[in-house]
Amino acid sequence: MTTLVFVHGWSVTNTSTYGQLPQQLQQQAAAAGLTLSLADIWLSEYVSFDDAVTMSDLVRAFDHALRDLHLLDASFACVTHSTGGPVLREWLRAQRDKPATHSTIRLSHLVMLAPANFGSALAQLGKGMLGRLKSWFAGVDPGQRILDWLELGSAESLSLNLDYIHSDDPVKRGQFLFVLTGDRPDRKLYDHLNSYTGEDGSDGVVRIAAANLNAHHAVLSPQANARGDTDTLALNLSRSPRCAFKLIADAAHSGDEHGIMASAAPATVQAILRCLQIRSASDYEGLCDTFERENAARDADKVELEPAGPFAPRVHIHDPRSLLIVRLTDEAGEPLTGAGFLFTAGVQASADLLPAGFLLDRQANSKQRTTISLFLDHSLLAGDARVADPRNSRKTLRPAVDSHRPYGASVQPMDLSGLVHHALARSATSDDLFAMLGPHQTTVLDVVLPRKIHEGVFRLTQTLTPQDFSRPVAGPVIG
Repeated sequence: MTTLVFVHGWSVTNTSTYGQLPQQLQQQAAAAGLTLSLADIWLSEYVSFDDAVTMSDLVRAFDHALRDLHLLDASFACVTHSTGGPVLREWLRAQRDKPATHSTIRLSHLVMLAPANFGSALAQLGKGMLGRLKSWFAGVDPGQRILDWLELGSAESLSLNLDYIHSDDPVKRGQFLFVLTGDRPDRKLYDHLNSYTGEDGSDGVVRIAAANLNAHHAVLSPQANARGDTDTLALNLSRSPRCAFKLIADAAHSGDEHGIMASAAPATVQAILRCLQIRSASDYEGLCDTFERENAARDADKVELEPAGPFAPRVHIHDPRSLLIVRLTDEAGEPLTGAGFLFTAGVQASADLLPAGFLLDRQANSKQRTTISLFLDHSLLAGDARVADPRNSRKTLRPAVDSHRPYGASVQPMDLSGLVHHALARSATSDDLFAMLGPHQTTVLDVVLPRKIHEGVFRLTQTLTPQDFSRPVAGPVIG
């Protein structure tokens, strides 16, 4: 018997947000004669629309509410939507790191629908005046502290995700994580004041890559014994544990008609049931493989023709995207304020060889301005075949695009001289930075520059008569 807990997303004020999904899951599990038996279904009601509430507050309150269920076998499964995914993942981390204050109740299955695991580009706008006006008319706060977490590149979200990337595989603990996300926005919900709500490569709120837990942590750091006016940065790459990830065709983030949760579409219900039936590591590995094949079939059918009334339909080419979150610091952890970060292509390491249109969006984090999120077209960077018009295969929507690998990067700091400064830096010619990117995936890239400290910062002298050192001679860089 399984206790199933549903956890909603940000700024929800009514349990109608779950739609018919709980009932559909219960009915279809029984109708199909599956081994899944739902003893209890619980719907969460948590407050994210109060500006005083933080993510850690939600975690503590969730843990308290869970204890009150008095679960017979001290375990449960969970289906989350949007921000609910990060809430449960933060709870899992707190349960691991703070066993004295958190329950030992075991989460067996975590099925995340459209989770904002790496945040949302909309969060920054939700904290602005427009978001506050909408919240004021609705009679609630925007939920400032939760939006801080959800902003792309926030220190809090990166802490959680880097911990996941570098931690042991949850499957080894008998814990199965799944990400199911829609593959396009609901065009009827498009907000003309906010183009992110109609952004290809997202479900209208969360980018596909930002939902996916299959991710990389890349570090560009100084090579040993690098000297001269230009520093060489070598690439070190870490990959997360494998996570079952599936695209739900034609599903959007929200809305009764296409919303991945509220619409309770058969594709969503069946995908959740497939996840909840997993009982072993081999089962999980097999489902990961199956989901990958299904995603590949979806990616092959990449052209969407959006009806536009009496006009010609709008054409959307659904290339897989990559989200790259870049943090610029030096080896002392100091942020490189004002530094320029530039991609290059080809053996010539030229920015002019980058494919047109590969950079789709750029957003700096409002609290950490040297953390920048770049939304990239993975297909254009990889090189892509000609895209034909599905209405007439002789017509070309987009000609073939050549890859210009290897890709590299250069960094130009603001301070190129002084007692303490930084030098120009470039990635090593032997490294192809394309290796750190994955389709529908996020990469956290830490760019770490050497800090040049000259001996003039600190000298010792045996001259006992007074000496003026208000204008020190820099001298050589110390080793």
